[in-house]
Amino acid sequence: MRPKKIILCVDDNEQTLSVRKFLLETKGYRVLAATSGHEALEIVEKYAPGELSLLITDLLMPQMDGVELVRRMREAQPGLPSLMVSGTVTGYERGVGADMFLPKGACSPVELLERVRVLVARKRGPKKGSHRVPVLPQIAAQQAA
Repeated sequence: MRPKKIILCVDDNEQTLSVRKFLLETKGYRVLAATSGHEALEIVEKYAPGELSLLITDLLMPQMDGVELVRRMREAQPGLPSLMVSGTVTGYERGVGADMFLPKGACSPVELLERVRVLVARKRGPKKGSHRVPVLPQIAAQQAA
């Protein structure tokens, strides 16, 4: 039996978070829920790179928005794919830091599940058994200079 894929869901609206968590769990995913960006970062610290399969985050949240959360997640876990959702249509411009963007409330549960399936299947970063350490763009630029 294959281990369940672990998805970290972040939304300051607890009702939305609960519905999303239930939807994903019924499809066999293991879901970790957080109501803030800071709580999500605390959860990520407990997992080794590659253990989490996907980050789903709301764009507009108090204290730390989804864009900042995705940026910090990429620092902690560079290969972690992200899906950003927002109730504001203009939020798309701000949500471009994520791998995918979905308008909250304007997409069906089936569409959300399909996007999740695609992102989880698209495993990024080093493959298992590969011992090559990725070079950060900043280091590569310094080495080239």
